[in-house]
Amino acid sequence: MIGTTESLSEEEQEELRKELVKVEEEIQTLSQVLAAKEKHLAEIKRKLGINSLQELKQNIAKGWQDVTATSAYKKTSETLSQAGQKASAAFSSVGSVITKKLEDVKNSPTFKSFEEKVENLKSKVGGTKPAGGDFGEVLNSTANASATTTEPLPEQTQESL
Repeated sequence: MIGTTESLSEEEQEELRKELVKVEEEIQTLSQVLAAKEKHLAEIKRKLGINSLQELKQNIAKGWQDVTATSAYKKTSETLSQAGQKASAAFSSVGSVITKKLEDVKNSPTFKSFEEKVENLKSKVGGTKPAGGDFGEVLNSTANASATTTEPLPEQTQESL
């Protein structure tokens, strides 16, 4: 571009300079008109009670509406919905299996025997305590009761030797 002024005549250069000044003046005028229009717009919005937050809310709502209208959103939404339904069904199935297994364990002879032993020990050991103690307390008291009834005292061990 620097070398192009050499190929232009003095008249052409002068005419381009005039056009450049004219375009710059038009740009400045348009900028001033735009600033005046923006000021007028702000005044109208103030009179109507429209503030920036309300505009932002409207813009977001409009943007969201535009997004949800796209085919990509609809396809994604449908796919996620189907995935959610499948996941829900899978979790429900797993929950049912776990519930069934726990019921099987609870109804097994081993568990019933254990439950009976705990109840018997609870009634023997915790007879003076109020009913409904926590399971940990029952196990601890059961362990203590077992230890005192099954282990010989150290004095007895020495006598038997």
